[in-house]
Amino acid sequence: MPAVLPTYARADLVFERGEGAYLFTTAGERYLDFTAGIAVNVLGHAHPKLTDALCNQAQKLWHTSNLFRVEGQERLAERLCAATFADTVFFTNSGAEALECAIKMARKFHSATGAPERHRLITFEGAFHGRTMATIAAAGQEKLLSGFGPPMPGFDQVPLGDIEAARAAITPETAGFLIEPIQGEGGIRNPGWPFLRALRKLADEHGLLLILDEVQSGVGRTGRFFAHEHAGIVPDILAAAKGLGGGFPVGACLATEHAAQGMTVGTHGSTFGGNPLAMAVGNAVLDIVLEPEFLAHVRDTGLRLRQQLAELSDAHPGMIEEVRGEGLLLGLKCSPPVGDVVAALRAQHMLAVGASENVLRLVPPLNIGEDEVREARGCLDAALTALGTDAPAAAAHHG
Repeated sequence: MPAVLPTYARADLVFERGEGAYLFTTAGERYLDFTAGIAVNVLGHAHPKLTDALCNQAQKLWHTSNLFRVEGQERLAERLCAATFADTVFFTNSGAEALECAIKMARKFHSATGAPERHRLITFEGAFHGRTMATIAAAGQEKLLSGFGPPMPGFDQVPLGDIEAARAAITPETAGFLIEPIQGEGGIRNPGWPFLRALRKLADEHGLLLILDEVQSGVGRTGRFFAHEHAGIVPDILAAAKGLGGGFPVGACLATEHAAQGMTVGTHGSTFGGNPLAMAVGNAVLDIVLEPEFLAHVRDTGLRLRQQLAELSDAHPGMIEEVRGEGLLLGLKCSPPVGDVVAALRAQHMLAVGASENVLRLVPPLNIGEDEVREARGCLDAALTALGTDAPAAAAHHG
């Protein structure tokens, strides 16, 4: 067995440095990176503002724990609250930890308000919320649960986008709903903004909490700071991570004062969460992402890329079944196995990542420009052609 536990199907590539939207291997080969650390590197690689923030902080203070006030943590929390629905923030190191905090908070809310029996969350098929015992139970997927014994209780799953199924699943033990505004790992599946509005209304009617998992869809990824803004709703609790640190491990659980009222001293904690290094980088990310012109750029670039993908779909009618997503959280539902498409792209020196439903995920840095969009289109075109199955399909299409 290798020294590193073999739980990943890793590509045989080793990168030694990155610059903007590009990664460079130890052999000196350059790759266009439309994986971005799985929707993490929102400002690309080695962004000078982020590296300066990290280096400056590293020369002063790394870690004190949460036994003491952390200046950068207070500043980042205040900025997140000012930019969102939230009144308070708990910092973590990852998205899964942020979801764990959100789940605990929802249960604690009902306990603190006199209904401790309300501890179950309604979740949605195809979801991915992390790899902890609670988050794999929330997702409810056999491939995540297999071999780990009885799933943690407290989750009831219904089909994505089915508001009547969500209504029918409510019981006296229901605490709330947990949903990704757009499923990332699940195949860039968007239940639709009207569905999110209906879910918000349903939660209000029954005194339930609406918890959003915006680990992948948040921090500008869809062209809004958080994806739920497209629906014109506000959640009670929200989990964020990935893009918040631009590549440095940062997670956050955002909540209203009402939803967080049960989280008093001693109810939750983290040794490393909100450490000075992470907070310095997180504040630097917000300096850029919260600029109105930045989010407008994401929307414009996402539209341009989506148009290019639609043209590719027309050019390869037997290869691409559907273009999905919002902003720069985009997916191509493929006919060939998505693993083959990923490999063919890699041969063209472009990196992308697969998702469920045979979907190719395109989640580049949010600050890419027209040149990178054109290059990506060229790489995709060459990769699809190289797979060699589009010619017969095209002939059949025109026959």
